Amino acid sequence: MKPTLILVGADKGGVGKTTVSRALLDYFARKNILARAFDTENPRGSLHRFYPSITEIVDLGNVAHQMRILDTMETANVPVTVVDLKAGNLSYSLDLFERIGVLEAARNGMFNLGLFHVVGPSIASLDEIGEIAKYLTGIEYVVARNFINETNFFEWDEATYRKYFSQIAKTQEINLPKLNEMAYEQVDVAGVTFKDFVDNRAADGSQGKFSFVLRGYVRKWCAEIDSEFQHVKMLQDVLTGAR
Repeated sequence: MKPTLILVGADKGGVGKTTVSRALLDYFARKNILARAFDTENPRGSLHRFYPSITEIVDLGNVAHQMRILDTMETANVPVTVVDLKAGNLSYSLDLFERIGVLEAARNGMFNLGLFHVVGPSIASLDEIGEIAKYLTGIEYVVARNFINETNFFEWDEATYRKYFSQIAKTQEINLPKLNEMAYEQVDVAGVTFKDFVDNRAADGSQGKFSFVLRGYVRKWCAEIDSEFQHVKMLQDVLTGAR
């Protein structure tokens, strides 16, 4: 099975980028697909806190760390690699990957490469689409509209769509629903995956003491995420390849 590299990022901060990375890793866990992750928020590592056993904290500007991600995709025997890009580093990372040949290698079929671009309800988020368009040829590009609060998103009317998406050959769009604040906070405090929270499993593997009600909110949210991810070709290709 050809390795799949998934980048999750945004140049605008506060759009819920790490939440999307966590949702992806949780999705693969629920589908029994092995995945590993790299957290580029060096040295703290928000993603690493929830997935310490499969996540490594790296500095993407460090050549040795770039090698740990890219030179091991074939030998790791894990079909999916998720890279959670540090806030504000999307354009930098794509430019770096272009310069060292990562994007070209993906275009030539050495591995599958996808980008989940997490956007918020602002013009600043939309402007990023035009700024990174030059990197997207031959890459599976997914715009993830993350409803982290009650704010309404722009509707993609024809004029807006033409302005921001005209330079991109193919775009997939998904909506990530808002998770109840109390439920999200309890998962965060527990430092567990969404799947473990639903399964009432603590971080050390022991039986958890999580609220039945809050677990229900997370379970429903995960089901809605699954429904959105079913429309992403790259993810479904991974599932098909694994089967």
